[in-house]
Amino acid sequence: SKIWELQIMHVALLLMLYLMTVTGNLLSIIAVVCDHHLHTPMYFFLMNLAMQDIGSVSVVIPKAVFNSLMKIRTISHSGCVAQVLLFFFFLSCDVALLTVMAYDRYVAICNPLRYEMIMNRKACIKMVGNVWTASLLNASLHTIVTFSIPFCSNIINQFFCEIPYLLKIACSDLYVSEIGVIIFSATLVIGCFAFVIVTYVHVFSAVLRISSVQGRKKAFSTCLPHLSVFSLFVLTSSFAYLKSISDSPSFLDFIITITYSIIPSMLNPLIYSMRNKDIKVALSKLFKSEVIILLRRMGCASPYF
Repeated sequence: SKIWELQIMHVALLLMLYLMTVTGNLLSIIAVVCDHHLHTPMYFFLMNLAMQDIGSVSVVIPKAVFNSLMKIRTISHSGCVAQVLLFFFFLSCDVALLTVMAYDRYVAICNPLRYEMIMNRKACIKMVGNVWTASLLNASLHTIVTFSIPFCSNIINQFFCEIPYLLKIACSDLYVSEIGVIIFSATLVIGCFAFVIVTYVHVFSAVLRISSVQGRKKAFSTCLPHLSVFSLFVLTSSFAYLKSISDSPSFLDFIITITYSIIPSMLNPLIYSMRNKDIKVALSKLFKSEVIILLRRMGCASPYF
C-alpha cells in the first residue's frame, strides 16, 4: 500500500502471524525430537508438517515485512522464481501430508491390530519421501510453465509473487497452459480433500462404536478441527487461484491470500500439538529440565530439584 498507516498495519499483522506460526511449529519439532516416547508415525508426520509450515511462511513473510519497513517495492527475477518454487513446494507438501496423516489416523482407529505392521518405520519414511518428491515435481512444473511466458509488465498487485498475479501481466496466450496446470493441481487437491472426508467418515463410524465417552471426545476434538482447517485451505486457495484478478490492489485479495497461505500453518500446531497431552507433557519435562540445568549452573538449585 502507498498509505503509511496501512503499511504499518500489514507489517504488524504479518509479523504477529509469522511469530505465532514459527513459535508453535518450532515447539512441536522440539518436543518430537527430544522425547523418545513421541518417536511414533503420528508424531513423525507431525514433525514434517511443522517443518513445512515454517518453510511456507518463511518464504513469503520476511521479504514482505522487510519491503514494507524499508519502503522497497521490488523483488529480483531470480527471487520471484525462488519464491514461486518454494511456496508451491511447501503448500503441496502440506496438502499431501495432511492426507497421509488422515490415513494414519484411519489405520490407527479402524485397524489398530495391524497398525504397527502397516505404518512401520520404512513405510512412514517412504510416504514422506514420496510427499517431498511429488511436491517438488509439482512446484517445478508450475514454476517452469509460469516463467516460460513473456510478461508485458513488471508490476504485480500482491505482497509476494503469486502465480495468478503473474499470469495477469502475461502478454501471450501461453498463460493458458499454466491455467491448465493449475486446474490439474486443483483437481488433485480436491481429490485429497475427498479422500480425507471419506477417511474421516470411516473414522467417525468407528469412533461412535467406542463405549468410552472420553475416547469419542478425544477423536472428534482432533478430526473435526483437521477437517475445518483443511476445508478453509481448499476453499480459499481454490478461490484465490481460480477467480478473475482485478486490475488494482484489493484488500479482500490480501485477506484471501493470508487465509490460505498463512492461517492453516498457524492453526496446525494449535490443533495437533498445543492441544495434545503427550506434546504438553514432553514440553513441560523439557523446559523443567532446562530450568534445573540453568539454576545448577548459576549455583541456585536446591536439593529438592
